[in-house]
Amino acid sequence: MPSIHWPRQLIIVRHGQSAGNVARDAADQAAIDRIPLDERDADVPLSDLGRRQATALGHWFASEKEGSRPEILLSSPYRRACQTAELFRASGGGRPDEPICFDERLREKEFGILDGLTVTGIHRLEPQQAEFRRVLGKFYHRAPGGESWCDVILRLRSVMDTIALHYAGRRVMIFTHQVVVLCLRYIIEGMTEADILAIDRAGDVANCAITDYRFDPGAGRDGGLVLTRYNVTAPMEEGATPVTRAPDAIAGARG
Repeated sequence: MPSIHWPRQLIIVRHGQSAGNVARDAADQAAIDRIPLDERDADVPLSDLGRRQATALGHWFASEKEGSRPEILLSSPYRRACQTAELFRASGGGRPDEPICFDERLREKEFGILDGLTVTGIHRLEPQQAEFRRVLGKFYHRAPGGESWCDVILRLRSVMDTIALHYAGRRVMIFTHQVVVLCLRYIIEGMTEADILAIDRAGDVANCAITDYRFDPGAGRDGGLVLTRYNVTAPMEEGATPVTRAPDAIAGARG
């Protein structure tokens, strides 16, 4: 029987609703050019509702049997993801003595000169970049100083190598951002650009939603990770916590 080269389970979670999500929604409604935030994207915290979502997620996992809870917690170093991981652990979702490992490769997609702009702002202030994105598409477009989806995928491939090397046979949970959730699906499931963009168009990844993979020894020659749940919001619904789905704006989605 071949040895396991992947985690027994890989759970990917988008962070809870952030103050940036709330500010971006207000900016879009007001049709203004910039999201009114003073912090760097990396420093944007969870909103009060986002904290409740992260707590509900922890309570949901705490109610499962001991052998079903994650053993390894990995997180983007961005504040909203860190807070989600910390509240999850404090609410019983993981062992209280389990450290949270922060990995900068799990950070949000970088938007460069478009960071903090609304869709309206991009068309008004950076029309050339708006046209480049229209022609190239979001998968390949890279604003000056920023990243394309392909750039995010390149760094995430090394994350998957690290997970395979250090956490084979373990239950791993990742706390990260919407684009990262989608790009990890692209890598794990061997998708095409058209495949992943179709999933993106179908709907946003909800805050604190679960994407769950299990190792299947019958998948491929040596076994592999198989998707069992995507964008599941049951933890919030069971805890009577509102579900939020902030869209991935062209630029400063703060997601």
